[in-house]
Amino acid sequence: MSTIHESIMYQLRTIESEEQVRILYSCESGSRAWGFPSKDSDYDVRFLYVRRPEAYLSIFEQRDVIERPISDLLDINGWDLRKGLQLFLKSNPPLLEWLQSPIRYEESYTVAERIRALSPQSFSPRSCIYHYLHMARGNNRQYLQGAEVKSKKYFYVLRPILACAWIERYHEAPPLAFSALVDELIPQGTELYGTIQQLLARKMSGDELDLEPRLGVINEYLEQQIAHFEEEASGFGQSEGVPRDVLDELFRSALLEVWGADSRWTR
Repeated sequence: MSTIHESIMYQLRTIESEEQVRILYSCESGSRAWGFPSKDSDYDVRFLYVRRPEAYLSIFEQRDVIERPISDLLDINGWDLRKGLQLFLKSNPPLLEWLQSPIRYEESYTVAERIRALSPQSFSPRSCIYHYLHMARGNNRQYLQGAEVKSKKYFYVLRPILACAWIERYHEAPPLAFSALVDELIPQGTELYGTIQQLLARKMSGDELDLEPRLGVINEYLEQQIAHFEEEASGFGQSEGVPRDVLDELFRSALLEVWGADSRWTR
């Protein structure tokens, strides 16, 4: 087991002890999960947790996020399962991405797999298109408008735009892997494909990828795609969604699975 993996697991166990929670599922998010980490990329650890059942019966609202200070190496935070399920009702893309992360640190209970099984029913093309479009538009406006741009930021506009394109073509949640999106959606042999591949190789080899002359072929593609999805986003369908009573039952059964006889709560 690597030192970084041991450090992550130690942090997760410390969170459980200090916060009096149980972590249901933890995974890697961000560039490592997307398949384009730099040599110095930090670890974006995300998790779902539950408190003891009696905490949910309090007249006081419980904080539904646990965050730890970001270090040079680790960025760790997670959501209460109840918050996660509320967002799941809205087809929340970050949660959907967590659940399909290829890098999973632990999955000790059945709840994550049960949510995954419901994901196709929850997935809303329109909600997800709007999420990814907002991300692409904001990063494009902030990072890619000058004569010189931060080249590594191209990935943080390309990936959400390609996610939109995947949803448009297949009407399903996009894969996490950046390379899968590029290979499927950008015609191979084109200048655009070659420029993206060169940039990707440089990023993964550890090149600085800071301020450089803008890459016209990528900027042109991004501007066209952003304009396209701004025009078309409202026409995408919404999901029927998962019935609330199904998620209520999932939440209650998760509490029983985790705490069982240790809980003062009974059905």
